[in-house]
Amino acid sequence: MPKPLLEAKNICYSYHSLQGETPALKDVSFSINSGEFVAMVGPSGCGKTTMLKLISRLYDADSGTVQIGGTDIREIHTDSLFKYVSIVFQEVILFNTSIMENIRLGRLDASDEEVIRAAKLAGCNEFVSRLPDTYQTIIGENGAKLSGGERQRLSIARAILKDAPIIILDEIAASLDVETEVQIQTGLNHLIQGKTVIVISHRLKSIENADKIVVMKAGTVEACG
Repeated sequence: MPKPLLEAKNICYSYHSLQGETPALKDVSFSINSGEFVAMVGPSGCGKTTMLKLISRLYDADSGTVQIGGTDIREIHTDSLFKYVSIVFQEVILFNTSIMENIRLGRLDASDEEVIRAAKLAGCNEFVSRLPDTYQTIIGENGAKLSGGERQRLSIARAILKDAPIIILDEIAASLDVETEVQIQTGLNHLIQGKTVIVISHRLKSIENADKIVVMKAGTVEACG
């Protein structure tokens, strides 16, 4: 049997503050095979987003390990880990520069043609073509000149351009209306094709095709299958 692409082993993590420690994850273990579509579900505050931040090494576990390809991610150079994992969060981080340069953050050596191709696959071209300077339009601090759905599509375009083998999607449709969610679905379909995908979502439609579901409750894995 092949080794899992990604494996969490006995993960414990607490948030540290002046008030003390707040346990967020307690002895969490699960594995994900290459090419699997895995959904993480559970009530708010159960540890889903914390787990995704550990997988992407925005945090380090207090104990236990996260492994990619059998290697502890703490032993993988940051640049190499960045190439392995692409994250699309609900809160999109954009910068006060052009649409072209915001998308190019996915892969800094990408040509203009590659950036535009990723934007088209993510469904950005429709709204970008209406902007005064199209791809050279400055979008304001954190994309202030764009709608929530437009910001989300730029984030998806950035991930498509990056082309990492592991895709993490964290509640990206939670604040979008149904019409906008439908608009970004095509971009998501391009993004996840042939990838290993971990998605957090409260919407059944987003996880109905999952290969595996990890059910979390109060910082633990309640069920997995």
